[in-house]
Amino acid sequence: MAMKKSKFTVRVEEDILKKFHYVAEYNARSANREVEFLMRKRIIEFEKVHGRITIE
Repeated sequence: MAMKKSKFTVRVEEDILKKFHYVAEYNARSANREVEFLMRKRIIEFEKVHGRITIE
């Protein structure tokens, strides 16, 4: 089953975005995939401390 993808806009300083693209490329990911990776990582860390997040 395909996951529904949502768009999310972030406003960020240009130099931070350029550095982020560098980091993503270093990790062999697109900037979008790097954001998704970091979000998943943070959710896992959060759930370890606060318990599983349930979504209805």
